[in-house]
Amino acid sequence: MRPRTEALLALGLLGAVVVVAAAIGRRREGTIEEDQRRSTYLTGPSGTRGLADALERLGVEVERFRQPLRRAREATAGDPGAVFAMLDPEVRSSAADARLLSELSADPDSGADLLLAGPELGPAMACFGYTVEYRGPASVEAVIPGASPARPAPWVNAVLAATTDTVVTDSGEVAAGIPQVCAVAPVARAETLLVTRTGRVVAVRLTRADLDRRVVLVADGLLFSNRVLRSTEAGPLLLGLLAGRYRRVVFDEQIHGFTAGGSLARAVLDWSLRSPLGWAAWQLAAVGFLALLAGAVRFGRPRPVIPRRRRSPLEHVRALATALAAAQGHDVAIGAVVQGLRRRLLPPGQRTRADWRAWVAELERQARSPRAREAIRTLTTLTRPGQPSASVLRAANAVEDVWEAMRS
Repeated sequence: MRPRTEALLALGLLGAVVVVAAAIGRRREGTIEEDQRRSTYLTGPSGTRGLADALERLGVEVERFRQPLRRAREATAGDPGAVFAMLDPEVRSSAADARLLSELSADPDSGADLLLAGPELGPAMACFGYTVEYRGPASVEAVIPGASPARPAPWVNAVLAATTDTVVTDSGEVAAGIPQVCAVAPVARAETLLVTRTGRVVAVRLTRADLDRRVVLVADGLLFSNRVLRSTEAGPLLLGLLAGRYRRVVFDEQIHGFTAGGSLARAVLDWSLRSPLGWAAWQLAAVGFLALLAGAVRFGRPRPVIPRRRRSPLEHVRALATALAAAQGHDVAIGAVVQGLRRRLLPPGQRTRADWRAWVAELERQARSPRAREAIRTLTTLTRPGQPSASVLRAANAVEDVWEAMRS
């Protein structure tokens, strides 16, 4: 295949790959959604970085907990001014998680209050006497009881419903031989924080009867998002739940996928799969790889090339003689040919600009072989002025004969 054909083929293939990659990129861009996690690491509309920053500006210490839930007791041990917050996890909490949260709230050595928000924490909220009822996306308006809001009220997806259960069980736990998940915590007081227009509870603060411990339950973690805190009446209320009441707030980030440890390569890979810039980098890498495959035919066996034999000195001399003969400089051409022979025979230190005809006569006396003397005599004859054009070629051949005879 000719190089030009290969280049055109490679350009055509590269253009096709670019078009396909652009089409995939548009499709991917159209399906990319904002990160919905209620993480204090995220600054998007659904994140809760605004809540964490506001608390820090109000003098509250913010800690991001990235360990398994079973180690939450270590993070809050001996600190009565701390609250452990879990905001709207994407995965429904298990019976084991509900048991751990119930034990954390009942542990006299922990000293930390609890803040649970989101429908997926329903099994854990059941240990405090409430269940979560889902009502649909942004279908319920939440307001402060007995207050006239100065800003728009937030819309939520779920409400809370009180239960009369004293023991929470799980069918899977019972089958495994565990009789109960948790015992419902005794409550001395329940303070309603947010309700719907029809009086259903959206957020409540419970005070335990057996310990000086409080538990805040919120039906929907959307209330803590950056967008809702900034633009609705829920912002001042939810900030008031934490600022001024607690010295330290521990946000559980492990439930949002921000676990401790891990490699930088894994973090970069996860980012590239979520970010439009990362997806663009993957497209460029794919295009480069396919372009490399398109040119991979050059990785095969070496192709034969046109042999280029170097010209012999005789060919150069003949070419020079032909050029000078065409210019009617026959005597000049013969003189140039003889001077070239002198340069070839004499060492660099003995070269001179003296009369080259005298040098030819001296060369005849130094010749040892009959062949050399015969060639020099022919050359001497051709150096006489007034030579025809044919003598130039004869002089070139005589010079070559002298060269071969003197070098042999």
